[in-house]
Amino acid sequence: MDFNVKKLASDAGVFFTRAVQYTEEKLGQAEKTELDAHLENLIARADCTKNWTEKIFRQTEVLLQPNPSARIEEFFYEKLDRKIPSRTTNAELLGQHMQDAAKEFGPGTPYGSTLITVGEFQRRLGGAEREFLQMSAINFLTPLRNFLEGDWKTISKERRLLENRRLDLDICKARLKKAKLAEAKSAAEHELRVAQTEFDRQAEVTRLLLEGISSTHVNHLRCLHEFVEAQAAYYAQCHKHMQDLQKELSRFPNSFAVNASTSGVSAGPSHLSSATLPGASPPSHPSNPSNALESSTLKIEEVKPPATGTRKAKVLYDYDAADTSELSLLADELITVYTVPGMDPDWLIGERGNQKGKVPVTYLELLS
Repeated sequence: MDFNVKKLASDAGVFFTRAVQYTEEKLGQAEKTELDAHLENLIARADCTKNWTEKIFRQTEVLLQPNPSARIEEFFYEKLDRKIPSRTTNAELLGQHMQDAAKEFGPGTPYGSTLITVGEFQRRLGGAEREFLQMSAINFLTPLRNFLEGDWKTISKERRLLENRRLDLDICKARLKKAKLAEAKSAAEHELRVAQTEFDRQAEVTRLLLEGISSTHVNHLRCLHEFVEAQAAYYAQCHKHMQDLQKELSRFPNSFAVNASTSGVSAGPSHLSSATLPGASPPSHPSNPSNALESSTLKIEEVKPPATGTRKAKVLYDYDAADTSELSLLADELITVYTVPGMDPDWLIGERGNQKGKVPVTYLELLS
């Protein structure tokens, strides 16, 4: 018990002496031993690495899990060393709701069957998202966290120890200056040599740890490449799923056109625009209407736009007219469209300036 009390008193005395030295240095009343330039540069580089790694880590967490409550829950699971439960992604939940709605509306109806198809692809997107989140957490977040909670804590501990050794060295230098008697000077010189040796040893340990930051950068660079690869694979999967979904939906173009023909152009097609995805191909060339009513009664040059019911449409793909009754189209241009009695529901009348002709519905996005 006496030993512990003496040690506690000794530690308190050392702490107080260091505090006085530190305060006097801040007030400019005591000299301070400066670290060599190389070590100072290593410390600055390490601080920069820590600060930016922390910011990148936090923002990546937000990217992968926008819900702060879920992030807090995952944090506690990690601290308790327990497996984080698998969560249903938003896309999977949306897909499930769509498929449940289809059962209520009737899976045999156009809307119900489409909900089933879209819901299935939403679930596939959610599965791809979950895989991406898992890969990113393992290959990118975990190494960053290991650095912040492991290597950096070790570096910080050794830096604090180096600062204490520096304070002790400067305290010994101050004592030597104040010593008057030869015996006191001899004791102070001995203490200074011991303090200098401990300081130099700790500076070398700290330097070796700080030089390891270069290896940390190399490791984080590799992890960054893996994160980008995971992102690229995820977005490629999403792109493929959406292309496959568009192909599925393009098999039923008439379900949209029927709405247009029964309620006028104002109810126009609400098809999924494949122009929203890069690399999407235009729909198959619609067959030219050949029913007797249209071929015998519909003459393009005699068609007049209705008083109401015309709409603007954006062209999604280039289209070359098959004959003089059709209007050639250029992607992204705006035209006026409307329907007339007796027309095939897959087609509309399009006007661009003085030009007029039939245009395929599947090549358009109705705007207003």
